[in-house]
Amino acid sequence: LPLFLTLSPPSLPGRPLLLSSLAFSPPQERNNIRVSCSSRNRHLHKMSSSLSSPPDNKEPWAATDNRDSTQAIEARKSLTIWPLDESNTILLNEVAPRNYTNPTQPNDIYDLVAIGAGAGGLVSSKQSARRGAKSAMISDHLAGGDCLNVGCVPSKALIRCGRAAAEARRLSEFGVTVGASGGDQSVSVNFSKVMERMRQIRATIAPADGHEGTSATGAHVYQGRGKFIGPDTIQVSDGSVLKFKKAVIATGGRAALPDVEGLMKAPFTTNAELFNLETLPPRMVILGSGVVALEMAQTFAAFGSEVTVVQRASYLFQSKGGDAEASKLVKEALEEDGVTFLSETTTQKVETLRQVGEGDFESLPLMKLSVKSADGPEQELECECLLVATGRLPNVENIGLEDANVDYDPKRGVIINDLAQSPSNPNVYAVGDCAADVPRLTHMSGEMAKVVVNNALFDDNWNISSLVVPAVMYTHPEVATVGLASEDMATKAEVEVDVYRAGLEHNDRAITEGDRRGFVKIITEKGGGKILGATIVAGRAGEIINEVTLAMKHNIGLDGIGRNIHSYPTTGEAVMGCGLQFINARWKRLD
Repeated sequence: LPLFLTLSPPSLPGRPLLLSSLAFSPPQERNNIRVSCSSRNRHLHKMSSSLSSPPDNKEPWAATDNRDSTQAIEARKSLTIWPLDESNTILLNEVAPRNYTNPTQPNDIYDLVAIGAGAGGLVSSKQSARRGAKSAMISDHLAGGDCLNVGCVPSKALIRCGRAAAEARRLSEFGVTVGASGGDQSVSVNFSKVMERMRQIRATIAPADGHEGTSATGAHVYQGRGKFIGPDTIQVSDGSVLKFKKAVIATGGRAALPDVEGLMKAPFTTNAELFNLETLPPRMVILGSGVVALEMAQTFAAFGSEVTVVQRASYLFQSKGGDAEASKLVKEALEEDGVTFLSETTTQKVETLRQVGEGDFESLPLMKLSVKSADGPEQELECECLLVATGRLPNVENIGLEDANVDYDPKRGVIINDLAQSPSNPNVYAVGDCAADVPRLTHMSGEMAKVVVNNALFDDNWNISSLVVPAVMYTHPEVATVGLASEDMATKAEVEVDVYRAGLEHNDRAITEGDRRGFVKIITEKGGGKILGATIVAGRAGEIINEVTLAMKHNIGLDGIGRNIHSYPTTGEAVMGCGLQFINARWKRLD
């Protein structure tokens, strides 16, 4: 099967896998990588020597099976990427080429310089160059940022494989048998192939974010660490000095680490290392219950790991004021897939029982957690993988913001106004995860970059507050939200609303798919059809939410959605169903 599942009759169980385990690098090996474990929430990304100095005739990245080769060690320790196989070689030659040479003659002054090479930096520099500006982008780690390398792309690749495994276990419901004449099917996952597929997908997408593609637009790409040395000047770590008219801070974010005894000495993992895994951990404990936590919990449970989610909240989405029914449905779905939840529970201590030694590619670490619930005794959990997913912090330290007179908050990010502009230095803007008080989403970063290009270079007045930003959690079922997405959120905002709900239990497409868990809820102003937000729980909620987002952006009322013809049978008809409820409540009648 293309997604690397092995189906066998019960008498022939899939063989267990024993592969390398470098994703669980001990703290001493993390000292020079982007996520350092030196102290709480101070794992600041550092420039490797390979990226902060001229290439010195370095050779391009080349695939190797030798884990101790110079390049393999460099990729692992400086860029947090392993193994150095063909796919990762393609990736690195696009987004962090060893033999890259920075422009030797910078422009006297740039119209726009972007610090950072994730979605925000890429869109800022490329779009400004295409529109005639002299632009530059500074990439200090991996171009493409978290999204390409350790976020959206690799996670969705794994999620697809996890969903395939879950679907395979249901084949008998659809009258399908594979590899046996009848009876239940035993499904095993070839985790090595799953990860290989993920790396291939990431390498396929990489050219869109690579240095060559950005340079082709006319933008100058500097590989190295950028730091403000004045209100209109940035110095790159190779010594290049860039004067600018406008600058964009697009340095992204990183995983926040909770203050837990023993955690910093433990071989835990975050999203920065998770996608280097080569061995499926038998047991995984996840701290946190946000998007990353829940997506990976369900996925690794589908692969065969025993997964436990430890959350401080009493129910899912509580901290965001999310929909209570959505919380219940998602928790039930994940529990059916084998995920265990410990709610209202805090982690007291992490003890490392077994480390992974340098050069040991056959072992997994072992950790023991002491956790305590609000009304229960302390209990202990052991795991081979401890995934920390307790939130994000902006990358705002050590980039010279003080010298640029740019105000920032270490936890919130760069302070910006509605134009994405620093009030303390109007020539500097910030976009994406490093900006304060905006949704930390890739598509938000890209859209903010468009706002900045228009405002900074063309004196437009595009406002961040005018953006209507959907968000999706890619569990199954998916959860998609936009705007005021629940009654709780509306109550906190002191806004009176009406709620229109259409469940999937009567949706014909959902019935035929055997996937009836979910609903569409659309929130409107009290007594009217103006749409304020929505929550959708469905197999393809992320595709469905865009219709509601479009309606909100262009002031199409709920009646307009109800009068829009939807194809039959589609899950999206549930959106129309909410609109029809609004219309039918206002029908004229012949009484």
